[in-house]
Amino acid sequence: QVQLVESGGGLVQAGGSLRLSCAASGFIFSINPMGWYRQAPGKQRELVAGFTSSGSTTYALSVKGRFTISRDNAKNMLYLQMNSLKPEDTAVYYCKATRYPSYWGQGTQVTVSS
Repeated sequence: QVQLVESGGGLVQAGGSLRLSCAASGFIFSINPMGWYRQAPGKQRELVAGFTSSGSTTYALSVKGRFTISRDNAKNMLYLQMNSLKPEDTAVYYCKATRYPSYWGQGTQVTVSS
């Protein structure tokens, strides 16, 4: 069964950094496109960063240049390095395997104070 466990969130001041991690299991991680999503209060869940099926990366315009997605296929881990955080980055962050759209982890809360 697909399992996704996010961690690494927390409270940080504007301008600070956090590194999120996602432990994946239950599927062949290395061949699956993966992505990070976020959902802020009262807003729809949105794609923040992701790996495409060709292995290239894509970023939301709002985070481009500040966030970096990476993966360690040997460890079945997905990461999101977030720098220069802004209050508008406050949200619950989720990782997702693109080919398993029904499966979501519990998310990890990121709160950026001004």
